[in-house]
Amino acid sequence: MKTVEPHPRRWGILAVLCLSLFVVVVDNTILHVAVPSLLTELDASTSDVQWAIDAYSLVFAGLLLTAGSLGDRYGRRRAMILGFGVFGAASLLAAFAADPGQLIAARALMGVGGAFLMPGTLSIMAQVFAPEERTKAFAIWGTTSVVGVAAGPTLGGFLLEHFWWGSVFLVNVPVTLAALAGLILLVPESRGPRRRPDVLGAILSTLGVSALVWAVISGPGHGWTGIRTIGGLLVAAAALAAFAWWQHAGRDPMLDLRLLTRPEFTGAAVMIALFSFAMAGTLFALTQLLQFVLGYGPLKAGLALLPLAGAAALGNGTGAALDARLGSRNALVIGFLTVAAGFALIGFTLDPGDGYGSIVTGLVVLGFGAGLGSPPAYGTLMNAVPSEEAGVASAVNDAGQELGNAFGVAVLGSVISAAYARNLPADLPSGTLDATLTGSQAARDAFVQAVALGTLTAAATTCAAAAFAAKILQPKKDHRSPHPEPTSSHTLR
Repeated sequence: MKTVEPHPRRWGILAVLCLSLFVVVVDNTILHVAVPSLLTELDASTSDVQWAIDAYSLVFAGLLLTAGSLGDRYGRRRAMILGFGVFGAASLLAAFAADPGQLIAARALMGVGGAFLMPGTLSIMAQVFAPEERTKAFAIWGTTSVVGVAAGPTLGGFLLEHFWWGSVFLVNVPVTLAALAGLILLVPESRGPRRRPDVLGAILSTLGVSALVWAVISGPGHGWTGIRTIGGLLVAAAALAAFAWWQHAGRDPMLDLRLLTRPEFTGAAVMIALFSFAMAGTLFALTQLLQFVLGYGPLKAGLALLPLAGAAALGNGTGAALDARLGSRNALVIGFLTVAAGFALIGFTLDPGDGYGSIVTGLVVLGFGAGLGSPPAYGTLMNAVPSEEAGVASAVNDAGQELGNAFGVAVLGSVISAAYARNLPADLPSGTLDATLTGSQAARDAFVQAVALGTLTAAATTCAAAAFAAKILQPKKDHRSPHPEPTSSHTLR
């Protein structure tokens, strides 16, 4: 068995990689509080704003497998530098967009940049940390992810209260420059074996994942049985089936399908995707509740979510200790059950009369559980993968997370919208949040009840994830020990 010598600059490298992760995660949530500003200041329609949000996810998710594969072949640091260059330039274009069409195009270009920079974060971490330090590194990385999710609305709210709407994009530019400097000065290059590019695989994977995201984001607005949604699902199924066939039959596939047969990898990736599903949908709903029902401004709504990030930071240290003491499977189950308890606490106690008090306790429990589960989840995932496949394997996980985010907002959003319409009194308008803006207490009550139902759905999802972890993961797997790796000079992730 081969061992890894830790890189002397590994903690500085981790800081650069966490900064890279932070900017991508923040950009997924920073627009949530900017919706009212975009509607008025950019003269955008609701559909325009939705596409400004979705264009990023659509392109980002669609290109992840291709970008991860190219990073493995030609250099992961090189891919990240390219990604940040595109991301920063697109952010500048988005900040000064003159109309909704320009904003949507710039957001799509930001998705291209994000797809190239994201897979390298996890894969480079695995190259510079020895196995015995990876759990601690993953804990820090996991904390950064959760903090980014909660910090996006806070940062967006602060910028919107002091500057114009474009500042939520302009802030990416100095962060991009700092990250580029760190990548060039600190981060070593790493790559897998040089193989011929899998052009057909890239086309099929991009088409399949993009069509799936398209179908998901079309569902709430056009109906889950509508022609756009069903058409997208059929295209996705056909393209992904063809991709799987080509990966099996091709000489130089971009994705070794045997990776998906490894319970540790598949189990951890599915669990992370389910967590993203529950978290994205719930936070999107809570952000609306805080602003439309409780009357919070953008900054106050963002600050109201910060207890989630603080609790996650506390939970990560405990999660790493549980991982070492009880093993990955047990630590994961405990973490996800704690997350489910946080969602359930919000769902069962949410009441219009209690205001923020019925939310904050659940956010703390939820954040602590997320902190508990992150180190064993990413440790299990990373250690199941040979380093020559690190980039594309990380991209598989990233794509799963992005699909979880999209499904969470779309599916839980549909659950909440349907419950809201059902609970709304007959003499009030239905189907949108406009009624809550009229000052109707009945409308606010209906929306609060709908959000509670959505949060309980998230709790059920994370309970299912915990059961899945208990079933599929090996109980005595020690993901800190190195594994034999006959085709690469690096250790397994």
